[in-house]
Amino acid sequence: MNFSERLAVMAQYLLPKQALTALMGKLAHSEGGALTTAVIRWFVRRYAVAMSEAAQSDPAAYPSFNAFFTRPLKDGVRPISAAAFVCPVDGAISQFGAVEAGRIFQAKGHDYTATALVGGDAELAERFRDGSFATIYLSPRDYHRIHMPCDGRLMRMIHVPGDLFSVN
Repeated sequence: MNFSERLAVMAQYLLPKQALTALMGKLAHSEGGALTTAVIRWFVRRYAVAMSEAAQSDPAAYPSFNAFFTRPLKDGVRPISAAAFVCPVDGAISQFGAVEAGRIFQAKGHDYTATALVGGDAELAERFRDGSFATIYLSPRDYHRIHMPCDGRLMRMIHVPGDLFSVN
């Protein structure tokens, strides 16, 4: 890790995370008209976002950055493969492997317990003993919606406490 990367990481330990998260949430949901459109156009250019895949390809059609970031795609752009295993999102698998002794290797040399990743529920974590995991990295240019290739119903949500850091 070079000096500028270390400095960026260190800043994340020093800055007020909750306040920054709240500020970024407000900015992402704000509808700033021409300013919002300018930011979206910059982002599309900077990260080579494939707007031709979007249901609405004109950046000016999105009232907020969040609306752009979670934009729907044109029908048929992501057909479900006939493969035995499919990915529910755009992105790249950055890590995969076995859950070993209840531990999961993740990113940048860190590993976590399955219990920690399911919010401290040891009984739920036990279901993943001797299982497998995959970490999918969504880059800024990727489409940020998650899809299920089957019918389903959300049964439970779990809050996982801890500090949030930029993926950088």
